[in-house]
Amino acid sequence: MPAAIRVMLSEEEDRTLKELSYAEGVSHRIKQRALAIRLNARGWNAPQIAQFLDWHEHSVRNTLERWNTLGLGGLWEQKGRGRKRSRT
Repeated sequence: MPAAIRVMLSEEEDRTLKELSYAEGVSHRIKQRALAIRLNARGWNAPQIAQFLDWHEHSVRNTLERWNTLGLGGLWEQKGRGRKRSRT
């Protein structure tokens, strides 16, 4: 069993994530990542979050680890992800 990952949020970080989860023009994936981080900060573990969001546990752990290393910037997709265009 992997070690538990715990996120600690300041009031400002929690407020920012809450605002981000309701903001217009932000992708659904980013909103869900913000929610996953807030849930973990409130004591939920990765399996509970995965079940609630219908994610794989690995995806939850990856999101939490990216938050711990990159902060707010870790919510967005990394550059170079996805299939490249076949035609220009």
